[in-house]
Amino acid sequence: MNLFKIPFQHHMTQFQLIKKSKKSRARLSLLKTSHGDIEGPFFMPIATKGAIKNLTSEEVKSLKSQIILSNTYHLMLRPGTTVIKKAGGLHKFINWNSPILTDSGGFQAYSLGERVRNNLLTKEQKLSEVKFSEEGIEFYSEVDGKKIFLSPEKAVEIQIILGSDVIMVLDQCVALPCDYKKTKQAMELTTRWAKRSQEYLLKNKTKDQKLFCIVQGGTYKRLRLQSAKDLAKINFDGYAIGGLAVGEPRKKMLEVLDCVVPILPENKSHYLMGVGKPEEIVEAVKRGIDMFDCVIPTRNARHGTLYKFKVKSLKLKVDEKDFYEIIRITNSQFEFDLQPIDLNCDCYTCQNYSRAYLRHLFMTNESLGFRLVTIHNLAFYLGLMERIRKEIKEGVL
Repeated sequence: MNLFKIPFQHHMTQFQLIKKSKKSRARLSLLKTSHGDIEGPFFMPIATKGAIKNLTSEEVKSLKSQIILSNTYHLMLRPGTTVIKKAGGLHKFINWNSPILTDSGGFQAYSLGERVRNNLLTKEQKLSEVKFSEEGIEFYSEVDGKKIFLSPEKAVEIQIILGSDVIMVLDQCVALPCDYKKTKQAMELTTRWAKRSQEYLLKNKTKDQKLFCIVQGGTYKRLRLQSAKDLAKINFDGYAIGGLAVGEPRKKMLEVLDCVVPILPENKSHYLMGVGKPEEIVEAVKRGIDMFDCVIPTRNARHGTLYKFKVKSLKLKVDEKDFYEIIRITNSQFEFDLQPIDLNCDCYTCQNYSRAYLRHLFMTNESLGFRLVTIHNLAFYLGLMERIRKEIKEGVL
C-alpha cells in the first residue's frame, strides 16, 4: 500500500482555441475535461445544491447542457462532504456524468454579508456576519448556526472531494459602490488566496481537475488591470472575472471587460461569473468571454417569465437589437392562447403544451408549471449559445 499521495500530472492540451472572429474578439474554443469536452462559448445551468431547480439530471442532459455549476458553500453544509465522498463524488451522487464546475463559496459569503448590512436578518441571524482575514472567511452556518471557517486551502480540499472538473479559488467580492482602498485590499487578498489555492491543488489532486482564478477590482480600471496581470503571472488553467453581477450599470461591466480581457492569457478559458441577460452574454462574447452562468433562466421561470427568439435560427443575428422577447405567462392575454411558447423551439415544453395551459398551471400554483417553463428557458439559453457558436463559425458575429 502506497502511504504517500502522488500528485496528478498530465500532458493533454486543456484548452484549444478553434477560431477567432475577424469582426470582434469572439472566439470558438474547446475546454477538455475528464468528463468530456466543452464547446465554447457555453452557458452553465445553476445546480447550486446539486440540482437544477425542478428538473432531473436526465432532463438537463436532454437539453444538451454540456456542463453544470454547483456550489461548495451549500454542499459542504448539506449534505456534507462525508456523504458525497461515500457516494463516489458529486457526479455519481447527482447522476450527472458530464463536467461540473464548482464555485468556491466566496460569493455566498459576500451575499451573507450583504444581508447583514441591509438589515434583512433577525438579531439572532446576524450572528452569521461574515469576517474576512488573511487566513480565510469566518461565518456561521445558516443551517445550524455553527461557526465555519473557510480558508483558500479548505475550499480547494472540499472541491477535490466533490470531484469537480473545474475548481474555483476562494475570493473576496466587494459590494458596489466601494471605495478604492477597500477594493484594493480585497483584490490583493484574492490574489494571495489564489496563489495558495494553486499550491494546495498541485500537492493534493490525484486526477485532472482544473483551477480557475478570479479577477477582482470592482469598477476601478487600474485595480482590474493589476489583478489580471498578477494572476496571469501565476498561470492558472482559466481566468474568471468576478464582482460584475452585483448591481453595477451594464456600461461599467462592459468597460471592465474591454480593459481586462485583452490582457488575459489567450490560450486559457475566459469566464464571466454570474452574467446574465441574453444581450449581456452576446456583448461579453464579442469581448472574448467563453463561459457564463446565471440564475436568470431558472429563477425567472419560477415567476412565469419566459424567453423567446423573435426570428428563426437561420436568420438570427444575435448582436442585433431586440433579437428576443420576454413572455409573462400569467398575463390575461394568454388565457385562450393555444400556441406553444415558440413554434420554432423543439424543447419538450413547446412540443407538448400551449401557452394557455402553462398560464393555467401558474394561476393554480401547480408545480408542473415551474418545471415546464424551466425546461423551456434553459432550452432558450443553451440554444442561444449554440447560435452564437454558429455565427462565430460563419463569420457573422
